[in-house]
Amino acid sequence: MRAVFTLTSPESKRLLGKAVSQLPEVKKALKEGKIIIGNGTTNAYVAEELLGIQVEKAKYTVGIVSQGVQCVTPAEDRIPSFVLINGEVSKEDWLKVLDEFSGEDVFIKGANAVDHEGNAGVFMSNPAGGTIGKAIGTLTARGSHLIIPVGLEKMVPSVKLAAMAAGIKKFDYSLGQKVGLMPLMYGKVITELEALNLLTGVKAVCLGCGGVGGSEGAVTLAVEGSQQEVEETMKLVKGIKGEKNIPALKQKCKCDQPCDRWN
Repeated sequence: MRAVFTLTSPESKRLLGKAVSQLPEVKKALKEGKIIIGNGTTNAYVAEELLGIQVEKAKYTVGIVSQGVQCVTPAEDRIPSFVLINGEVSKEDWLKVLDEFSGEDVFIKGANAVDHEGNAGVFMSNPAGGTIGKAIGTLTARGSHLIIPVGLEKMVPSVKLAAMAAGIKKFDYSLGQKVGLMPLMYGKVITELEALNLLTGVKAVCLGCGGVGGSEGAVTLAVEGSQQEVEETMKLVKGIKGEKNIPALKQKCKCDQPCDRWN
């Protein structure tokens, strides 16, 4: 059987949150290990699904793209990254917990780009690399799990080419904050396609992207599977339909890293 449907950006994020919470490595670390959920709107959905709580998504961000520019959330308004130890929320600093990571522990980080080869890319406006710059060495050295939930709305032709073109010190002008791009060939990328296969067993294909009237960033998907798998998929999709749009909490201009937007 086959079916077709469209997911808005928030609906895709909810789907990704549900899928990440069901990954075997995540379920194991939730029971007897450590999980760090990096900041980001998609990861806010992951936190909600794992913890059964509501998260102020506009505050669970650091770098954001909003109002047509690259910017950041005001530092005083940010919710710190969730750190879970044996299923319980810990107040330990995530860097301290990361330093204690084993190969079975899990770091969850969203992305700003993904390509057809399964490579992901993360924007960095911090000259030292920000969250991913602090984490990637430890994760790759120890073989820890890096889970990267990212919607197909962020598909780019090549993460490698994007990374080569980016760089804070490369740009002469910028409408919004200047950024570098960390290419991630390490880790498990979860898009809507992997999420649907994990949750219901269907094979999914992306037919197209985009829309208007609140469907900007939407993805139209076709799925194929057994009657039971497709019916379960439609039930799942109907359950996440109507997910509210995510408000933005952008730092007021002008900031300590002024761009050319207001010049």
